[in-house]
Amino acid sequence: MSTESLRIVWIYPDLLSTYGDRGNALILQRRARQRGMPVEMLEVRSDQRLPASADIYLIGGGEDGPQALGAQRLLADGGLHRAVAQGSVVFGVCAGYQLLGTSFFAKGTKYPGLELLDISSDRGETRAVGELAGDIDPRLGIPPLSGFENHGGRTQLGPSVSPLARVTTGIGNDGATEGAWRGKLLGTYSHGPALARNPALADLLLRWATGVHQLPPLDDTWADRLRSERRAAVAAAARP
Repeated sequence: MSTESLRIVWIYPDLLSTYGDRGNALILQRRARQRGMPVEMLEVRSDQRLPASADIYLIGGGEDGPQALGAQRLLADGGLHRAVAQGSVVFGVCAGYQLLGTSFFAKGTKYPGLELLDISSDRGETRAVGELAGDIDPRLGIPPLSGFENHGGRTQLGPSVSPLARVTTGIGNDGATEGAWRGKLLGTYSHGPALARNPALADLLLRWATGVHQLPPLDDTWADRLRSERRAAVAAAARP
């Protein structure tokens, strides 16, 4: 592997960090280091400038107020847009996923998003809470998604993005699709944290960031066991 450090930025942990989303940063860091990649982890708070030269940017979930404030500060900062223009990877979860789009609602008010993904989000009639699973876009070449969702939003996808997955359990975007991706940008409603439950998804982000088409395999016994347990629980709950 390259001796150059992989730079991972966790955006605004003081605003956007719910349901263990910090675990996504820890999983990426660990899986990279297990493969001999040097890693530099940066936690950038909302009162700090965002570096525009990192490899992977992570945006977690958050409540309405922090989500709106986070979007406003990222728009004013401009660093994430510069990073995307340079080919960086961006992974957004829940509120972080929504603010990558053109607009979202917080506390009954419509806010502009970052317009990095062709999606828009509004409020659903009910809150989506519980297990979330789906068959991931086959072009990404990874196993089905497993996670936990807790959100009141519904997200509409425009023509320039693709759904991350087709829902088999839960709501996701609208009960039919879950998440969205385009290029090296990917968003999901899956907490859990998402990359702990879905190590293949973590490796996809690492491959995008490094340009390595195939990474050395790791022992994912515990992640596989967790995924199997959750699938079994969902199946049991669905039985009459």
